Amino acid sequence: MNRKRLPKYVSEFVDRHGKMRVRFRRKGQADHYFQTVPWTPEFMQEYQACLDRQAAPAIQPGVNRSKPGTFNALIAAYYGSPEFKGLRPSTQATYRGILERFRAKHGDKPVAKIERQHIKAILGAMHETPAAANNLLDRLKGLMTLAMDLGMRKDDPTIRLRGYRNNSDGFHTWTELEIEAFERRHPIGTNARLALALMLYTGQRRSDAVTMGRQHVNATYISVKQQKTDARLEIPMHPTLQEVIDATPKTNMTFLVTAYGKPFTPAGFGNWFRDRCDEAGLPQCSAHGLRKAAARRMAEAGCSNQAIKAITGHKTDKEVSRYTAAADQVRLADHAMAMTYGMEREQKLSNREEGLDKTQAKPLKRKDA
Repeated sequence: MNRKRLPKYVSEFVDRHGKMRVRFRRKGQADHYFQTVPWTPEFMQEYQACLDRQAAPAIQPGVNRSKPGTFNALIAAYYGSPEFKGLRPSTQATYRGILERFRAKHGDKPVAKIERQHIKAILGAMHETPAAANNLLDRLKGLMTLAMDLGMRKDDPTIRLRGYRNNSDGFHTWTELEIEAFERRHPIGTNARLALALMLYTGQRRSDAVTMGRQHVNATYISVKQQKTDARLEIPMHPTLQEVIDATPKTNMTFLVTAYGKPFTPAGFGNWFRDRCDEAGLPQCSAHGLRKAAARRMAEAGCSNQAIKAITGHKTDKEVSRYTAAADQVRLADHAMAMTYGMEREQKLSNREEGLDKTQAKPLKRKDA
């Protein structure tokens, strides 16, 4: 039987342990070893990440000739460490982006000479992007630990160093009016409407939405394996989601594809969906905000945290509470006000039955008086 050819730049080989491996190898990029089966949706997502130089980043000229003791050498060593290689490809790509921006400015500087005040100055210059500053601090903490392991330093200048206080609620949670505005702009049958429905009626991240396909759907459930946590979920099919899927052409393995018929990468999908939000006049909305909206809806319907976690895949109540705090406040406020109004109404009726209007502190006038 003829086997389907592998995509460009991809090849198979048997390693020294006799295990069949699949590798992406392209000039000017680092090698990448696939963790998924060829031609599955997950494999195509991983392959696209290689083509986009995320899973297989561009090789930095001179990395192998980095001057010993510099951040260039330390970061190169980190990329080869078990701590980094054990991360998921998507996480590796995120960390590389942070570290490469730092290396572009400070790569040739000696690790042994960086002091606490230097790090604080670097973070202070990033005051307009506090979240990015905190992410950099986290990566520097890891680098300093590795530097001590390698003998580049005897101390860690990042110990007890704090980043910016996060006063933000994170991504904006879509309101019902915003959802309606998006649906008016992108009717059923469009990819944009399908994207919204997949995230809103499953409560999943964009990294999971881009892998969903008809093979994951049966009569009553849609199966999800979360890319970030490996959690496996069976989510009941919402009738509205089923209606939108039924109106989608059955031409691809995955529901959501690019203009070239290829599966989206999570980052590429996020950028594409950002444009669709802008078209609907919703610059404040994003893909991740739909996951929060799904949790908000469930909270407003009176679902427990345990029930919400069964859909979203969150592990702790604390994670869910960040998504549902606003909904809890509204529901509890409505309940409190209704109870207050009910109590006041009962008190007034009781007063009238006793023939005394206590709000005026005067006896009620009788009609026959």
